[in-house]
Amino acid sequence: MTHTNGSSQSYVADARNEDVIVYVDGEFKPKSQATVSIFDSGFVLGDGVWEGIRLVNGKLVALDQHMKRLYQGAASISLDIGVDRDELVGLIHETLAKNDMTDGVHIRLMVTRGLKSTPNQDPRFLLGEATIVIVAEHKVIDKAAKAKGLTLFTSTFRCSSPDVFDLRLNSHSRLNFIQALIQAINAGANEALMLDPHGFVASCNSTNFFIVRDGELWTSTGRYNFNGITHKTVMRLARDNGIVVRETDYTLAETYTADEAFVTGTLGGLTPVYQIDGHAIVNPQSESLTARLAALYDAYLHA
Repeated sequence: MTHTNGSSQSYVADARNEDVIVYVDGEFKPKSQATVSIFDSGFVLGDGVWEGIRLVNGKLVALDQHMKRLYQGAASISLDIGVDRDELVGLIHETLAKNDMTDGVHIRLMVTRGLKSTPNQDPRFLLGEATIVIVAEHKVIDKAAKAKGLTLFTSTFRCSSPDVFDLRLNSHSRLNFIQALIQAINAGANEALMLDPHGFVASCNSTNFFIVRDGELWTSTGRYNFNGITHKTVMRLARDNGIVVRETDYTLAETYTADEAFVTGTLGGLTPVYQIDGHAIVNPQSESLTARLAALYDAYLHA
């Protein structure tokens, strides 16, 4: 059985996930008892930051980058996490130990501003410290679903500029991306492709996006897309292996006529895209740059 909804996050179902132990605000609890208050800032307003981290062969992948992004994001919204980096990493390891986890795990680390006296956006109604939640689950990507690739639909919802909503901030607030995804699903696609305010290709609703043209790897400038750690890793691996990488503005027309396309994310790594707005993307199975980069990324994960 697979928890597959056709997205790049499709994973093989694992019965052990029903009994995982979750860290919630100072306590370890069974999944069925892991709750936060309806007065929590995260529930009331999506006021918080989060990270998704993979555990591969006992290693927390790109841990330093994830912690840096989390603490910088929290600082940018004046959210005091309440524990330092080493303490928080210790809590992650303790959560993994409670669940006897060593490989094939995805961790969702969530921090909200904390409990409020009333459901109101004003942070001055805060009662105490930040709420920290750590959920670790057995998640292995479904290779068969991944091989099928994705179909994308270009949403009318745009990726925003930093003065509207800064996508470099890994915020709990995701309504515009959910709207984009719903639009794509209703159009019969797996996920949404999103443009920037100027009409150039930016990101997908939850992942970063690449195309391949004439042997070169293209992605957006970064002004209007997610601050993706996998995105940066793939670009670094490509450059280290002599592949030309262009961070540039490019159009839907150039996307429709690309030789290959794929998305990147923490859980899925690289997932090929085979159709965008009804336009077929060839993504050749032999001598594919996508396949070559996927192999380089897999080697990086298991190094």
